[in-house]
Order: sequence, then C-alpha cells, then structure tokens
Amino acid sequence: MLIDTHTHIDMIEGISIDEVLENARQNGVEKLIVPCAYPKDVDKIYELSLKYENVYGMLGVHPSEVKDWDDSLIDKIKEYSKSNKIVAIGEIGLDYYWDKSFNDLQKEVFIKQIKLANELNLPISIHDREAHKDTFDILKEYNKNSTIVMHCFSGSVEFARECIKEGWYIALGGVVTFKNAIKTKDVAKDIPLDKLLLETDAPYLTPVPYRGKENQPAYVKFVAEEIAKLRGISTEEVEKNSSENAIKVFHLL
Repeated sequence: MLIDTHTHIDMIEGISIDEVLENARQNGVEKLIVPCAYPKDVDKIYELSLKYENVYGMLGVHPSEVKDWDDSLIDKIKEYSKSNKIVAIGEIGLDYYWDKSFNDLQKEVFIKQIKLANELNLPISIHDREAHKDTFDILKEYNKNSTIVMHCFSGSVEFARECIKEGWYIALGGVVTFKNAIKTKDVAKDIPLDKLLLETDAPYLTPVPYRGKENQPAYVKFVAEEIAKLRGISTEEVEKNSSENAIKVFHLL
C-alpha cells in the first residue's frame, strides 16, 4: 500500500479527479492527502475530502499567499476540522525564494496557523523554501503539541538530522529521482525509516521517468522505488514503513 501524503489533485489539468484517483488506485495508492494553498480553496478542499472516501484534506494558507489571509479563516478551519477527514493544518510555513518583501507577514501568519494547529491538536505540513533557520526557530518557539511534517524536504542531511531530533517527519517526493539531486538522495539514504513519508506534490515535481510532464499521485511509486534503491532495501519495505508512518501521523481511518 502507498499513501501520497501531499498531492494537489485539485490542480491537475487535462484529467478529471475521478481519473486521477483511478490511476492512483491501479498503482497501489490507497489514500491521498490534499493540502490547501489559497484562502479561497479552504471550502473546496473540505468538500473534496467529504466527496471521496480515500481522500483526506489539510487546511491552511501557503506562505506565498498570506497577503490574502483573513483572521475569519480561523473559525472556518476550526469548524471544518470537526470532520475526521481533515487531518492536518497545511501547507503552511515560510518561502523566501520568490519575494522577500513580506517575510514578516509570512512569519506572523505562520505563527497564527501553528497556534491553530496546536489548539486543534492536528499535525502540521510545513512548506520551507530557502527559509530553514527561521522555519526551525519559529517551530521550536511556538509549536507545543503538533506533529511536524517537513513537506518536500529540501535541506541537507545535517538539517534533516536536526529535524528528526525534534521528532519531526521528513516527506520526500519526485526530486529524489532527479539525477543531480545529490543532497536529497543523501537525505533519503540517511533518515530513519520510521520518520519517512512519501508524497508527490502533484502536479509539480514529477519524478523520473515522467519528469517534464504533469505529476499525479500514481507516480508516488517511483519515489518509493528510488528510495529503496538508494538504501539497498526492498520497495515493499519503504512502502510499508512510510504508510504506517502516514497512518500514525495523520490518524487516517
């Protein structure tokens, strides 16, 4: 069994969600978790999680979209999180890659959403791009009780070890299959299997052999295969451990 712990199935073009889910099922993907990026999509992700039995949602605002944050979202997310199909707050965090002009606002909204996750006792899916130190420091200071998942982990082995010391989970996706992704491959070889999660981040970061095309949850198997190859273990072992971790972290039914 495979679980795609971070997949934007609502953003995949040229194919229906029903087709996406059928392709996933045929490739052994039994459960999917869909994150929220935009404030306007909170309703959509909630409704998507209710519509499909094997689809779960996480609610939150991506750091690049915090200019559209409104505090009224807090009450809406609290209400929707009464459903056991909403399994995390995410994806939230910091992104200093594109535009550094509103870093302070990113931090402010990040902290608000950490506190919300703590209140709801939900895990947090972290988006951290070019912001490792600030992300780590804010989580250390403000997170009290939520399990942390470092989505699409892009740091070094040393940073991964620091995260694991905190009890956080490392989620790896298609980047690990890229020929020149040496740092990510090193992380895949080093981290304990009991801290590993698999994801696609579809429709982005499509793994080899489909790199250059639109990603979808069915392709998470290539992530599992590459990690198994790098570690010198069976794909089944990677699938088993990562799926058990996902069920534990997100309390999947």
